[in-house]
Amino acid sequence: MSLVGCSHLQLYKKNPKNKESFKWIHAVFVVGISNKCRKTRICNSYCRVCKKRGPYLHACLECVFFGCMKHIREHAKTHKHTLTMDLIYGQIHCNLCGDYIYDSDMENIMKENKMQSGTFRKRLFESTSWYPTQEERSHLTSKTKKICITPESTIGLRGLINLGATCFMNCIVQALMHTPLLRDYFLTECHKCKGKPETCIVCEISELFQEFYRGATVPLALDHLLHLIWMHAKYLADYKQHDAHEFLVATLDVLHHHYLESMPPPKSSNGNVDEKCPCIIDKIFTGGLQKDVVCQICNGVSTTVDPISNFSLDVSPITSDGEQPSLIDCLEHYTRVELLDDDDKIMCSKCQSLQTSTLQQTIKTLPIVASFHLKRFQYSEKVEKIEKISTSITFPEMLDMTPFIGRAKKESPFPSDNRYTLFAVINHLGNSMNEGHYIAYVRQQQDFWYKCDDHVITRANLEEVLNSEGYLLFYHKHVLSYE
Repeated sequence: MSLVGCSHLQLYKKNPKNKESFKWIHAVFVVGISNKCRKTRICNSYCRVCKKRGPYLHACLECVFFGCMKHIREHAKTHKHTLTMDLIYGQIHCNLCGDYIYDSDMENIMKENKMQSGTFRKRLFESTSWYPTQEERSHLTSKTKKICITPESTIGLRGLINLGATCFMNCIVQALMHTPLLRDYFLTECHKCKGKPETCIVCEISELFQEFYRGATVPLALDHLLHLIWMHAKYLADYKQHDAHEFLVATLDVLHHHYLESMPPPKSSNGNVDEKCPCIIDKIFTGGLQKDVVCQICNGVSTTVDPISNFSLDVSPITSDGEQPSLIDCLEHYTRVELLDDDDKIMCSKCQSLQTSTLQQTIKTLPIVASFHLKRFQYSEKVEKIEKISTSITFPEMLDMTPFIGRAKKESPFPSDNRYTLFAVINHLGNSMNEGHYIAYVRQQQDFWYKCDDHVITRANLEEVLNSEGYLLFYHKHVLSYE
């Protein structure tokens, strides 16, 4: 059944020229079909009143005007223009209805533009239409039971049996099972094993996704996964309590290497092996960390970029005004300019001698999933053992990473959406790394939160999650750009 927009949009559509204007604006300013269109978009995408370039620009569909949220509303009211389109997603907004409008005809125009461009943006948790093939239709005639996600549904929720101090593994698996893009990849069965499935951890993770999302409620035992991790990360091969962060790093590393074994090395245009790994693990979890070393004599800059799959942040008191520190404070501390000690003098290529320098870390490339490790376990020389730092750190549901991106990226003439949405939190309960207990909070679709305590799964709410202590925080990019 065709879905039609409001009466104001239907009136607008009656004029064929209006639909052509909509198609052109969407093609140039939302998806950028050609290089010429992209140049036009960069040069013209700014508010005609305040000159701001984003992030919420709208284009009037009834005249040539671009405006931010404030000035597009003033324009619509002054000129009595009804329809506008936002330049991030291409959504149509009706000023008389006071809401965004969906219309299948306009959606088809946008889909056509997206297919021609090959690049478009998609919001996290966004729903899109699915049109089954004839083969899928035939299959669905015999598989008529629908699995829907509601507050009462169990799909995607499975308890995990504690095999003896394995809560550190259970909570990481829960976070991975609820990573949206990773879930989509494995549920479409994209992985084709070229080795022995019984020894392939990627096959094991793929099977776990199928088990989690088939609707069953019986708790699972991860003995095979634990055995595979022991085989490839021998420092975890015992029955002691281990660190959840350590297990996360080991799991992603093993998954990455298993993918490398089954994939041919990518070649760049000059014939050299490309440094960027094409495996799904790197595509989702790996970003680029830029390190700028500045000579204090000649101001010469030496820049290196290293891959990074999680950010380990200090949680020692970092605010001098007595206020409760936040994740933002930790990130500001992480990306601050730091004067290197005399023992760490760097050979300046310009001065040709060892010179005092400063170091600053910023983000060159943002990962799709940003995982933050709050360093709560540190060695204390006073008591000669590892102690837990229980400093309360506040963290938001929505996180904007723009302030922590390298300068060249921030100075780009066209704004980008660097917001992230929280989808999983892992907490450590106890006073020591070798004792205590790990639990996980996971986000089920957009609005539902659950507390995962080994085999026990209970409902939670956002306030409970945000008020928890926080050890590992998982954020998913709010807007995905596909190429």
